[in-house]
Amino acid sequence: MGSEPPSSPQVVEEGADEEDEELSGAEDADLRASSGRGSLLTRRGITLRVLLKDGLVEPGDGVLSIHYLGKKFVGDLLNDGKIRWVETGQIFNSPSAWATHCKRLVNPAKKSGCGWASVRYRGQKLVQYKTTWLHKYQPSADMSLISEGEDDEMGDDDEEEGKTAMPVEDKNKKSKPELHDISLMQRRERERVPIRYCTLGTRDATRDPHTLVELSAFSAINRFQPFNVAVSSNVLLLMDFHCHLTTSEVVGYLGGRWDTNTQLLTVLRAFPCRTRLADKDAAPAVEEEICQNLFMRGLSLVGWYHSHPRGPALPSLQDIDSQMDHQLRLQGSSNGFQPCLGIICGPYYHGNQGVASTITPFWVVPPPEQRPNDYGIPVAVEVTYVQDNFLTTDVLNEMMLLVEFYRSAPDLVQFSQMWSPNNSILDKIKASLCGHAPKDQAYAQILEHVYNQLRNTQ
Repeated sequence: MGSEPPSSPQVVEEGADEEDEELSGAEDADLRASSGRGSLLTRRGITLRVLLKDGLVEPGDGVLSIHYLGKKFVGDLLNDGKIRWVETGQIFNSPSAWATHCKRLVNPAKKSGCGWASVRYRGQKLVQYKTTWLHKYQPSADMSLISEGEDDEMGDDDEEEGKTAMPVEDKNKKSKPELHDISLMQRRERERVPIRYCTLGTRDATRDPHTLVELSAFSAINRFQPFNVAVSSNVLLLMDFHCHLTTSEVVGYLGGRWDTNTQLLTVLRAFPCRTRLADKDAAPAVEEEICQNLFMRGLSLVGWYHSHPRGPALPSLQDIDSQMDHQLRLQGSSNGFQPCLGIICGPYYHGNQGVASTITPFWVVPPPEQRPNDYGIPVAVEVTYVQDNFLTTDVLNEMMLLVEFYRSAPDLVQFSQMWSPNNSILDKIKASLCGHAPKDQAYAQILEHVYNQLRNTQ
């Protein structure tokens, strides 16, 4: 059974459609006393409090839920008919107020929550309990009392579990952005031909999740990029180095700061995951170390990167879902907006121009409200690259640790092999990293020690 709300909770009333607002206790009592069971309650009069009093629903912890664009929200149904959001403890007076608040976190352009069509009680939509109430107590009632305006809402705004989901194993694999499970993903790499987003259509569980998708421009979808991004050259250098070391996909995190006043996301440090993607035992310790490093440096988690070793640096359907999930997690439960940057590095794709890796920053825009079952829209992010003054000791130490980690790996790149008729793979790596060089030209001599360690691995 549900417990009473905590003392002095924050009550949120935003977004409640007039027809869905809960009546006050006095209004409810007056309406029920005057109408009785023989008179028709208006659509607005059938409230959670009514359903509770007549035993169609019971208060309880975690019995209410909303599924919207891949995000799940859970709520407690309180004894007085109000809703407490589990994640924050906020109290909402009606299903519509809660649904609108939650959906605006995912999609700020959302104008209404369609609460009774979107909120579920023990897995069943609340609007169905309205129908049951009318059938039981007012069998002669016009069903338009409950269905008016809700039929379309149910189809457009609610994302049902199972209807658009990928198979369970694929859903588990797409959780790349979360610190505790990002490195548990298993992926395969092969030659893939990108497709245009407009050809995707509605989400299809049978579609290959590794299908690559071309990036759209913000202007192409009539949007402006909602934030600015500055990335340190040392971030690019370390990330590019990490991605070059192995023929398997690698993953890492991005640390930095978000300035709400200037709307500037500054990426200051890369944190490679020194673990195999399938190594469940080692992952927690590696990720805990990264969390501690972020905290000690006063940085926040602002994004993630991964490699497509031999393929184009474009997001797959799986990457799009991962990025969308990460954006929601970083945004959290507050009303404030915090962006999350995804970066894909393609070091060994022969379609790259020259020897440098292709590095692709991207973001995902939620699908249009009228097509909630579509994939998110991957868009290219414009980035300002800031040249650091010198190569930091942190970055150099991290590079050496990466060399040691991959030294005996079966998928370690053979650096002496030829990348082109005139360049070995090691030459290619040097040239690619040169594009992220700091202002201090002494970096070349410092990196030579790292390159010697690479030669000694074979």
